[in-house]
Amino acid sequence: MVRYRLDLQLFAGEKTEKATPKKRQDSRKKGQIAKSQDVSGSLILLSAFLGLLAFGGYIKERLILLYSDVFYHRLTMDITQENVMTMFRSYGIQILLLLAPIFLVVVVIAAIANYAQVGFLMNGEGLKPKFSKLNPIQGFKNIFSMRSVVEFLKSILKLTVIGYLVFSTLWGSRDYISSLSKVTVEAAFHFTAQIMLNMGIKIAVALLVLGVLDYMYQKYDHEKKMRMSKQDIKEEYKKMEGDPLIKGKIRERQRRMALQRMMQEVPKADVIITNPTHFAVALKYDGSQMDAPQVVAKGQDYVALRIKEIAKEHGVITMENRPLARALFQRSEIGDVIPADLFQAVAEVLAYVYKMKGKSKS
Repeated sequence: MVRYRLDLQLFAGEKTEKATPKKRQDSRKKGQIAKSQDVSGSLILLSAFLGLLAFGGYIKERLILLYSDVFYHRLTMDITQENVMTMFRSYGIQILLLLAPIFLVVVVIAAIANYAQVGFLMNGEGLKPKFSKLNPIQGFKNIFSMRSVVEFLKSILKLTVIGYLVFSTLWGSRDYISSLSKVTVEAAFHFTAQIMLNMGIKIAVALLVLGVLDYMYQKYDHEKKMRMSKQDIKEEYKKMEGDPLIKGKIRERQRRMALQRMMQEVPKADVIITNPTHFAVALKYDGSQMDAPQVVAKGQDYVALRIKEIAKEHGVITMENRPLARALFQRSEIGDVIPADLFQAVAEVLAYVYKMKGKSKS
């Protein structure tokens, strides 16, 4: 039976994991988000036609006033530079007032449509020139990419839907269209406006449905592109938290420096209290500066042995007191004063040390 070895490292670069929050945030800063232009475009188109439907009477009145003003006041007007400029300013204001409701509705709906898809996002990344986009080879690849195929199919589908809606609407009104020559101009205009609004709303709703489907596809495609391999997640973690190997070396160096500083305080101690082999605690007391004895160094096993060696080299007295040494080691840190309940025991030890040294401290 022949067995084949499978190298699992071949799958290490496979992007199977969901994007991390950091990658999502970085992509968002670059403007790489899931968004469908069809949703915004269809909503703008729908809001424009609904605005025309809602403000049709207002627009009609403004148009009649605009045209009637020409026939009632402008035909007999003296043509001077000042009069012409005044007329254009007046007409400009009238046209702005006429279009203002539709314009406001479209702007508000466009803002809502974009905010609903991507939230609040101000990004200038897309405005930066990228010379890589001028690469003809990359451009040729993009033409025949899967994304281009999808966009082409989307365009064909939209044209098909729009064509069908236009045809079905006109075909349903073919009898009235054939009789337009027999109706008044006002009735013809009314019919034309009505059928255009009808087609516009139908097309906008159909495009909105396609836009929602497109947004779902864009979100799926974006999530697929955002996927990460396990190695990518590890590299990102290293960048955020730092390389564990480097952090370990830094901590080790910090421990060595702290140990070195502690050992420099041992010669200044008054006494070293030991276990005798497992613990060693160095105490210092200066009645003029301290309220109670202070722990200047402590250690266990090898560190305790080193403390005793330094103390011996500098003539610091070492005393064995197993319970006191263990209590001081476990209940106090370097730089702390000793616990209050150990004052009596430490005072007896210091008194004995001072007697041996032939000196006294207050």
